[in-house]
Amino acid sequence: MQLDNIDLRILAELQQDSSLTNVALARRVHLSPSPCLARVRALESAGVIQRYVALVDPKLLGLGLNVFISISLKAQSREALAEFERRIAEHDEVMECYLMTGDSDYLIRVAVADIAALERFILNQLTPIPGVEKIRSSFALKQVRYKTALPLPR
Repeated sequence: MQLDNIDLRILAELQQDSSLTNVALARRVHLSPSPCLARVRALESAGVIQRYVALVDPKLLGLGLNVFISISLKAQSREALAEFERRIAEHDEVMECYLMTGDSDYLIRVAVADIAALERFILNQLTPIPGVEKIRSSFALKQVRYKTALPLPR
């Protein structure tokens, strides 16, 4: 899908506030409501807009600890990677999971309440996954920047 300036303005507005009504969005991007809605539906159909979410403050839910965990696997086979990815996706604590370059290392970010919850997660959830060889954790001391809006082409 080729995006024009109006599509990019729609995306910018929705990334800031996806709860905008169509009328409010149309007003902000200088369109009438019907063409604005048609553009939003086209962006959704093309998969550019994947879903709408509410961002929740983790601290207010008692999830004050953000931990980055590097996990090395013993084997680099397609089956081993697929099994790890299937198993890691089962855990709500895992906020992100990336396969990194190198020796089949994964980097995950988990949100947990405290050190005890992290210990339970590592011992009860990570170490039983077949093929896990090494686990290394790094704690986020302070969140300097957090954003969800992607940079849009200009």
